[in-house]
Amino acid sequence: MTIHVAAVTFDCSNALALAEFWSAVLDRPLDTNGPEPSPFFARLVPGEGDHAGPSMMFIQVPEPKAAKNRTHLDLGTDNREAEVKRLLDLGASRIHDKDEWGVQWTTLADPEGNEFCIAEH
Repeated sequence: MTIHVAAVTFDCSNALALAEFWSAVLDRPLDTNGPEPSPFFARLVPGEGDHAGPSMMFIQVPEPKAAKNRTHLDLGTDNREAEVKRLLDLGASRIHDKDEWGVQWTTLADPEGNEFCIAEH
């Protein structure tokens, strides 16, 4: 099969600001090969090694986020509470903590309200 996930794309009001948040969350640099990061478009480089994954793109759109995400990122860590605190310090907001199906996780929102989860995996 020749198809693959090339990028996860976020619609947002300020692409550069949201890309900088996610750059700090994932410790991935902004991609400067191609269009220069701006409030209209920004991209993070793909992950490498044990943290391989698709690129992340951020594109400015005129409309605000209006409802709960139907798709979201699930982030894994060895220390959920420490990472949750770090992400809150970066500007995330806590939505709730869950303990279901034998898994504990925290749902957070990025500065533009996009939900994501973090759990110990």
